Amino acid sequence: MISVSVVASGAAQAVDGSAVTVSARVQDPDVDEAPLPDLEVTVSQTQNLIAQAITVSWKGGKPSSLPSSQSGGENYLQIMQCWGDVTDAKGDVGPDRTTCQFGGFVSPGAVRDRYVESPDAVAKEDLPYAHLGADYFDPSYVGIPFRSVTGTNVESVVDGKIQPGVNLNTNAFFTKYTTNEVPWAGSAADGTGSVTFEVQTALAAPGLGCGSVDETAVDASSGRSCWLVIVPRGEGANVDSALFWDEWKHRIAVPLQFQPVGQHCVIGSAERQLAGTELAADAVAAWQSTLCGSEGGAAYTLLTTTDTDAAGAANSTSDAPLTLTSQALDAEEGVTDNLTYAPIALTGVSVAFAIDRFPSYNASEDARSRARIPFSSMKLTPRLLAKLLTSSYSDALAPNSDKAHLGTNPRNLLYDPDFLAINDPEWAEQAIVNPAVADVMVPQGRSGYAEAIWDYILADADARAFMEGRADPWGMVVNPYASIDPELNPTGSALEVPRSDFPKVDPSEGYPGQDRVLNSVTWRPYLNDLASGAYNSLRGDGLTTGDWDPFSTPPKWSRNARSLVGARTVMALTTAPAAARYETVTASLLNPAGQFVTADTETMLAAAAAMVASETQTQVRTFDPTTSAAKAAPSAYPLTMPVYAATDVTRNSSDLRTSYAQFVRYAATSGQTPGVRLGELPPGYAPLPQSWRDQALLAADQIEAGVRIAQPAASAPVGQAQTPAQAASAPATGASAAAPSSAVPATDPAASGVASAALSAGSTPDDPDSGALSGILPIALVAALLAAVIAPLIGRSRRRL
Repeated sequence: MISVSVVASGAAQAVDGSAVTVSARVQDPDVDEAPLPDLEVTVSQTQNLIAQAITVSWKGGKPSSLPSSQSGGENYLQIMQCWGDVTDAKGDVGPDRTTCQFGGFVSPGAVRDRYVESPDAVAKEDLPYAHLGADYFDPSYVGIPFRSVTGTNVESVVDGKIQPGVNLNTNAFFTKYTTNEVPWAGSAADGTGSVTFEVQTALAAPGLGCGSVDETAVDASSGRSCWLVIVPRGEGANVDSALFWDEWKHRIAVPLQFQPVGQHCVIGSAERQLAGTELAADAVAAWQSTLCGSEGGAAYTLLTTTDTDAAGAANSTSDAPLTLTSQALDAEEGVTDNLTYAPIALTGVSVAFAIDRFPSYNASEDARSRARIPFSSMKLTPRLLAKLLTSSYSDALAPNSDKAHLGTNPRNLLYDPDFLAINDPEWAEQAIVNPAVADVMVPQGRSGYAEAIWDYILADADARAFMEGRADPWGMVVNPYASIDPELNPTGSALEVPRSDFPKVDPSEGYPGQDRVLNSVTWRPYLNDLASGAYNSLRGDGLTTGDWDPFSTPPKWSRNARSLVGARTVMALTTAPAAARYETVTASLLNPAGQFVTADTETMLAAAAAMVASETQTQVRTFDPTTSAAKAAPSAYPLTMPVYAATDVTRNSSDLRTSYAQFVRYAATSGQTPGVRLGELPPGYAPLPQSWRDQALLAADQIEAGVRIAQPAASAPVGQAQTPAQAASAPATGASAAAPSSAVPATDPAASGVASAALSAGSTPDDPDSGALSGILPIALVAALLAAVIAPLIGRSRRRL
């Protein structure tokens, strides 16, 4: 019987409220023979799931032993995702083991098949999937098939006969590179444990089909449900598959409900292009179905590109995509920034990490007892971040390359006295050697967030001195190819910073002159995007290079498979929303006030309260670590970044103006309600301060009217952010309540709001009174029509001064 109880604790539960607890005593009909009869498992989120991570935690286990090449370990859990149902003799519905994605790692106990000692060793429930051998030369075999949701089956036994050439564990639906199974999740000495589990939708696991929608169904508001299955393993070698009946009968399961995969817009909806920063991607994805599913709505597609490139196109091209940017247009000399900026999101860039303990041989007994348990906290200073971004640790360079210019620099971050001096002493008891902790994985290409990170580094005196070539107190020096001192840089030119990318500047190559030459990009490749940083951290994939394969066509370096839970060593840049979605741990960064903070709602709102207007565009705010406001904000997260929707309101056609205004209004009102449901503001974003929403609503009116009004400058902050509790009672401002330009005080920005209350005065796409300017223009715009001709001229004259 599948029975669950609701719990309410932790971040995910606070947002969603769908956490459940399951127990062996309730679900296992043979609990007296169960390997872990007192097991209770809590799953952090079970509804409104997307491609994300969930936390699986438990109590009532037993101390685990580690797996080996001959054994699966003892007293541990195996976790998998399944799609099919089966009804037992009592009428209870549970997961069908033939529909589980499991076996990809082909390790003891983590396979779908195995040769067994004799026909007598085959459970009767396994007979349909077994070949009963006759003797030593014809051994018995059990192989649990995989039935995909597509109707295609992978079967190694048909009519009692083994099918040659069929590999149940590496097939068209999953391999060790794609499977989300957890083959070993161990408990501590007290029988408790926790692990993050990657939930895969039909896009990543088409064989499971979770979240897919039957387009012919009357109700397409939710996707196909699936199962989370936990199989407890007890004492012994544990080499049989978790899918074999003697193990499977003790499984406990939790149903998972998914949001529909893909976009489900009203037929005939207009398509609108958004272009710009990846920082807005999660929010746009969450808002999409609500925006396009309404009468008159549009489908908004985000093309992630460089902030300034998108802004430049909007500033010079008619009917350009609506720009989403975290920075003002970098206008060339003689070019005026004519964009109107509407704040739509507040988020940040984080450093995600997944590093499991691997104590050294001389570590304390206490440290050794926590082997394979992940670290949950890390502190980084601007100088440490500079080291990670400049290939200054020796393992960041390819093997067999010339590393003499790095002198006696440590192998990686975890051996750096600079790091050990500020972090938990247990870090010093580890023996972790991996190139994935000698740098931090970063995306390729240019971006506004890259500039913000370099600004953060250069604003710190110690980090700047390091970049200039001065050794840190322990003697470590910057990779000279990344020095900002031209006299120290072997190229004769300083590395130009701040910059909009993360270059791999060291030209050193491993195995130079050979076919297998290994350069810095092959050795430590770039990420596709920031979200990949959190995803790879979740999966334990540091993108490390494996062995040289001379038999490949052409010969090439292979890629290592991802590390399993308990052996992960990954660090990567990511967005705060991606870190929240994949439940990855993020580092605490040293802010200008001298405090270590992580990105969350309160720390990002504190940063918003300390932001100042951009030097080149008064509509745009930025967190400048050199300002007195930043240095006086001890709770501010230093890599907090706003996202603006920007367009030249005079260059767009009428239908585009209406669609762009609708997008901004939704983003500034209903889109600021925190949650994990469609249409809400995903975790990793902080709700906009009220004055920012007012600015966005005013901008939306200007966008729809096609009239540009000069907005007041945002000056020094005047207050601190409210707490979520304080803001929960604040009245919400709807789209129809857009204030005139005078309503944006000259003392902005103060983070004066957090969570939206019910938007009783707000707009929806079906609301004809949503401020759509279908009949009457706002008073401010009526007055502005008289000045529509001279306003751009005033702006240009100011730019010349």
